[in-house]
Amino acid sequence: MINHLQVAKDVLSQEIKALELGRDTLSHAFTDAVKFISEIASCGGRVVVLGVGKSGHIGNKIAATLASTGTPAFFVHPSEAGHGDLGMITDQDIVILISQSGKTSELLKIIPYFKRHGISMISMTGSSDSALAKYSDIVISTKVLQEACPLGLAPTASTTLTLALGDALAVCLLKAKDFREEDFAITHPHGSLGRRLLLATRDVMTESNNAPLIEPNRSVRNALIDMSKGGMGFLIIVDARKKVMGVFTDGDLRRCLDQDLDIKATVISDVMNKEFVVIKESQLAVEAVDLMERNKISALPVVNDLNVITGAINMRQLLQAGVV
Repeated sequence: MINHLQVAKDVLSQEIKALELGRDTLSHAFTDAVKFISEIASCGGRVVVLGVGKSGHIGNKIAATLASTGTPAFFVHPSEAGHGDLGMITDQDIVILISQSGKTSELLKIIPYFKRHGISMISMTGSSDSALAKYSDIVISTKVLQEACPLGLAPTASTTLTLALGDALAVCLLKAKDFREEDFAITHPHGSLGRRLLLATRDVMTESNNAPLIEPNRSVRNALIDMSKGGMGFLIIVDARKKVMGVFTDGDLRRCLDQDLDIKATVISDVMNKEFVVIKESQLAVEAVDLMERNKISALPVVNDLNVITGAINMRQLLQAGVV
């Protein structure tokens, strides 16, 4: 009976060996590739990755990782390239050709195009004496002692190594251009990081015409009605110039009731909280989260640069926006 757990461990061990070999035999060719790509990208060029079969799948991922970390890149299938897609590749670009054997005919057939147009070539191959390596400007070795496949046929350890080397390229290029979280968020607006780093408070808040704003001479009783209608768990007391004078929260209401105040006769300015925190509409929404957590509150008045009220924001809105 096959011990599947042991087989899985053996596969992982074999792939770890491939990664260790790739790490230990990494040469200056890798550094040259990073410099080469950096120079091309800084001049508006792009990285075009090509590969067939499993190498193509790995190439697709490498191109996607490069693109998402600040190096313009895309994948082209060699067969499609030979049927017109070579027109997508200009002499300002650089190509990465992936073939473990270095003999992939679909790649070799389009090399003359790259040579004729002066397009630089980086190959990722396990065969340093192959035709592909011979014609490339830079060769990154993906040589492995053996595949994890017991038949030695299915690309396994070699594709793992190639993928890891692609990640290493992307990370080196990322560091070379000082690519930061903010840059990453720009190309990932649908992701949680994009929402955290790109959304401003004004993008999430309730605008002032719908915000729970009241005048200071309004009775506590009427203020409670306004609070219920507002649905934000607090009230913002503003003066005639729309400047914030104070806030009134559910907690303030409980304190009023504990003191047996006449809610019909007492005006809101007498019981409002004069120690409050505001956030500017231009600040990031994630900063609103930080302010709320540090001050143990669940809502904030929002003001402009002149400290005039422009809206209100609470934790529920931030949760719905995916900022938290």
